[in-house]
Amino acid sequence: MQNQEIQIAHLDLRSKENPNKTNESILVNEIKDIHVEHVSVSAEDKIVDTTRTGCKTIYLFISGTGKAVAGDNEYELVPESILLPNNINSITIKAAKTEALHYLKISCKLSTQDLLDLKELPKENTQNLYYKKFEDCQSYVEPIKSPNTVSRTILSNKYIPRIAMGTVKTTGPDEVGEHEHPMLEQLFLGLSKNKCVVYADDAKVDFPQYSLLHIPLGSRHWVKVDEKKTMYYVWMDFFLDKKGEEWLKTHIVNEEV
Repeated sequence: MQNQEIQIAHLDLRSKENPNKTNESILVNEIKDIHVEHVSVSAEDKIVDTTRTGCKTIYLFISGTGKAVAGDNEYELVPESILLPNNINSITIKAAKTEALHYLKISCKLSTQDLLDLKELPKENTQNLYYKKFEDCQSYVEPIKSPNTVSRTILSNKYIPRIAMGTVKTTGPDEVGEHEHPMLEQLFLGLSKNKCVVYADDAKVDFPQYSLLHIPLGSRHWVKVDEKKTMYYVWMDFFLDKKGEEWLKTHIVNEEV
């Protein structure tokens, strides 16, 4: 495998230095048909957000609190939560009075085949707004992680074709073992207190909280965390084709957690 650099972007959450609303594209053109933006909304402000035709939009809330207004419904927004509007084309996102709200907006362009596959998924998954706190999502285990690791599926592949997301959380010393998956592109989002190191082939990079990195496609990669440090991040899988989703069978539902 040819050596590749691990691309990483660090999010600026210093809201006092930001204007009322900021919208910054990050890791541009890293993954085909995937566009990621870091959006911040200052205290007591709001933004009306829309989904483009032929796309699905996923929101990952990482800092601050607020509300999302979709039609006649309101949803309380808290850090470490996910929102998928589905058939709602426009939502209003409001920050609380006391703090700025920060989130990632991930726009995913659907292929012609995705649009066909979307019709085969459960209607409640593709039409109803989906909002969940990470901590309330189903946990799973897999062979490359230790028994001390808590992993959760925050978005299964039954909502958007070829896309799945989840979290990994553990305290060091620990690691996510070496593995490779040439059938998918992957982003990692560092959550609160995350402080670990990501390796991909001969490359490595420090992976702190509130940063986003791209695992080089097809690389053999792993993650390590030192003693008393925290590993806590979101993984985002973008499969190259439907067959690649077989990879998710390595995630075994944990009925106990």
